[in-house]
Amino acid sequence: MAASTENATLSPILDTIDIINQSNTTKEAFVARTDGMLLSYSFLVLAALLCVYYGAYRSITRKNKQKDSGEKPDVLTAKDAAMFPFIASGFLFGIYLVILLVSKEYITFVLNIYFFLIGIVALYRAIQPALGKINLPFLTKLRERQFHIKLSENQASVTTDIMHIDFKFDLVDVAAIFVCILVGVWYLLKRHWIANNIFGIAFSINAIEILHFNKIFNGCILLGGLFIYDIFWVFGTNVMITVAKSFDAPIKLIFPQDLIENGIFAANKFAMLGLGDIVVPGAFIALLLRYDMTRKPSSTRYFNVSFIAYVIALLITILILQIFKHGQPALLYIVPLCVGFPLLTALIYKDWASMFAYEDHPSTPEVVEKKNE
Repeated sequence: MAASTENATLSPILDTIDIINQSNTTKEAFVARTDGMLLSYSFLVLAALLCVYYGAYRSITRKNKQKDSGEKPDVLTAKDAAMFPFIASGFLFGIYLVILLVSKEYITFVLNIYFFLIGIVALYRAIQPALGKINLPFLTKLRERQFHIKLSENQASVTTDIMHIDFKFDLVDVAAIFVCILVGVWYLLKRHWIANNIFGIAFSINAIEILHFNKIFNGCILLGGLFIYDIFWVFGTNVMITVAKSFDAPIKLIFPQDLIENGIFAANKFAMLGLGDIVVPGAFIALLLRYDMTRKPSSTRYFNVSFIAYVIALLITILILQIFKHGQPALLYIVPLCVGFPLLTALIYKDWASMFAYEDHPSTPEVVEKKNE
C-alpha cells in the first residue's frame, strides 16, 4: 500500500507487492537477475493461489458444519463492512503512534511472542484436516490412542454445565502440534523466511475459511472501502511506510530474489506479497464459491471467473512494478478485477438478482420481524 526507495524498495504492511532489502550493510540498490525474479514472483503467485483455493473450499466445509451443528456463525454485516476501513485506519494510525513513542525493541519482543503463539494454532488448524485424510498403517495405529479434555463450569442458577473446553485429539494430533511448535521456535529464534511463509500461508488459509461476508453486497462494500483506504494511506501520508519499515512479522509472504546467488540461508533481497492481498479478495472469492454451490445446476462459474481475475490482477501488479520500478498497491488492481469480472458475468448470464439475494446464513423470520419493527 505504500512505496519508498531507501536502499531498496519497501512495501507497506498489508497490501503491496514490492522488493525489500533486509540487509543494512550496503546502500547499493539491488538489481535482481531475471531467473531470480521469475522464481520469487512465481512462488508468491502460486502460494497466494494455493491459499485462496484451499481456503475457499474449506469455507464450504465450515459453513456446512455450522449448519449441521446449529452453531451461530459470526458474519460480516453491511455496517461492519462499511466501518472496517475506518477501524483499520484508526488501528494503523494507533500503531504509528506506538512506533513513535515506544522503543522498537519492546514492540518486536511483544510481536514475536504473539505471532509465535497464534502461528502454532493457525498452522495446526491448517494442516489438521489434511492429516485426517492420510491413511497410513502407522498413522492409523497412532489414531487408536484417543484423548478428551473437558473444562466445564457448574452454576447453581443454571441447570446444565457451561462447557468452556471440549477438545478431542489423538497421538497424530499430538505429533502435529509438536511439529507446529518446532516451526514456531524456528521462527522465534531465526526469523527465517521459510518459517515466515509457513505461518503466513497458515494465517491466510484460516482467515479465508473463517471470514464470511454473508452477502455479495457486503463483500463489494468492504473491497470498495479498502480500495480507497489503500490509496489514501499509501499516497496521502507516510504512515504506512513507517509502519511497514518498523515491523518484521509474518504478515506477508516473502521470497528471496538472490536465492540462486546466495542460497537459502544467506539470501536477503526479498519480493513480498502482503497477506491483505490474499485474505480480503480470497474471502470474496470463497463467498462466490459458496454462492455457486447453491445454484441449479451447480457449477463453479463465478468462482472460476473471480479466481482468474485474481491471477490477472497479481500479474498486472508485478508487470506495473517492473515497468515503473516502484512499489504498487495490489488492491488497486485486485479490487476492480475481482469485483468487476463476476458482476459482469452475472449481468451476461442474468444472475444479478440471485447473486445479490444470496446469503450464507439467511436471517430467521424472527430476526427479520424484529428488524422491521
